[in-house]
Amino acid sequence: MFKPLDPILHSELRLAVMSLLVGVDEADFVYIKEQTGATAGNLSVQIDKLSSVGYIEVEKKFVGKRPCTTCRITQQGVKAFEDYVESLKDYLKL
Repeated sequence: MFKPLDPILHSELRLAVMSLLVGVDEADFVYIKEQTGATAGNLSVQIDKLSSVGYIEVEKKFVGKRPCTTCRITQQGVKAFEDYVESLKDYLKL
């Protein structure tokens, strides 16, 4: 019997964001947007979803007069990501 895949992470863009964040201390919104090719609006919605379940932390501040949004993965997010990868391996029989 397979473990169900986490529906939060089973979204292409949310999985891409988590994949980026798992390898860095933090990343700003512009970097994530450029790396994923997402629109600002869609990325903002997906970041809010990841934040609302505790998978990432979001810090909003100003650098000079420009807004700056920084994201970092939480321990809960790392665990969820690792579990998701393990579940995929089970499905793929790796």
